[in-house]
Amino acid sequence: MRIAIWDSNDPEMHFDNPNLIWANPSYLLEAGDPGYVPPATPPISANETKTKGKKMKHNSYFPSKQADQITWLVNFDAKIASHATALGLTTAQITAITADCAWLIYVLQSWLTAVRTWAQSCTDAATYAQTGTGGVQTLPVFTAPAVPTGTAPVALGVLTRLFALVQQIKVSGKCSDDIAHDLGILGSEATAPDLSAVQPVITAKVNGNLVDIGWGWQGKSAWLSSCEILVDRGDGKGFVPLVVDTTPNYNDTQAFPAAKTIWTYKAIYRASDQQVGLWSRAISVTVGG
Repeated sequence: MRIAIWDSNDPEMHFDNPNLIWANPSYLLEAGDPGYVPPATPPISANETKTKGKKMKHNSYFPSKQADQITWLVNFDAKIASHATALGLTTAQITAITADCAWLIYVLQSWLTAVRTWAQSCTDAATYAQTGTGGVQTLPVFTAPAVPTGTAPVALGVLTRLFALVQQIKVSGKCSDDIAHDLGILGSEATAPDLSAVQPVITAKVNGNLVDIGWGWQGKSAWLSSCEILVDRGDGKGFVPLVVDTTPNYNDTQAFPAAKTIWTYKAIYRASDQQVGLWSRAISVTVGG
């Protein structure tokens, strides 16, 4: 959606034009763990992203550090059953997700810790083999820690299933703020950036009989509402309003003049219907002729 004067020649001017925002977050597990591949991040639900008139953004609810991930899993595993009725979850769902949590807790807390300790002993053994003194060497053998009673291996993709369940809980309309906080599925509120320094980066390119104007949020869409674009059409009027656009990228469909003319564009972000930050660098294109 964008705020603009109706123009029947504008191909984007149709009532079913969607205005969709898709998240593609990512996170990193603990650094320095060779060979360990982090899983996909949990999806961010609608109530954790920017909505019109709200200036709140939350960080991902799933921690980035492995130690904190274990704590999160233990808490979720311990509390999800108590909220099953309120959330409309079946006994089968609770049984499956608690089995998933128990297995992943074992893998991260016990098995992976043992692997790392063994790997260090292997490194030490290689050093002793090269420069050590003493008798015949015995190489370390890895012995996995015992699996806790009641815990068993499960299918691959524990976090994928866990995040899907959390997403189901969030969109069900049954998850109160108290439940979300208790389960740890509402991320902490992110700190707003300094909007006095934000500056749009725009591009302008002639495309047939229109000008494609490119712009984006620069990762700050949660705190910005729109981008105000001005144009100077070289007609002596200077910069005049073109559009206040709420969706990145815009097509200027003004008819080109008969003679070659330079059109120049500049933009500034808006938040809560007020200009914020700095004007972009002016970008010019030659049209007409």
